[in-house]
Amino acid sequence: MSKTDLVNFMAEETGLTKADSTRALDAVMKGIIKGLKSEGKVTITGFLNLATKKKPASKGRNPRTGETVNIPARTAVTIKAGSKLKEALN
Repeated sequence: MSKTDLVNFMAEETGLTKADSTRALDAVMKGIIKGLKSEGKVTITGFLNLATKKKPASKGRNPRTGETVNIPARTAVTIKAGSKLKEALN
């Protein structure tokens, strides 16, 4: 599902306009980013748990050339489905 599909679904479900649904979705995404940056985690109880994880610098290999490359340290996001999401999918 693309962002446009999600906005259309939100508009149909809530009776909001597509513009209002877009603003609402953008606000949710900004809130998630803010929470991950400031607290390192975002929990939507029963649905989704997001957390940041520091990954150290490492060495990798370019599969085309076989050349060793340096991979810089970075922050990754881990995602864990909550119980309600798991139940809905199974």
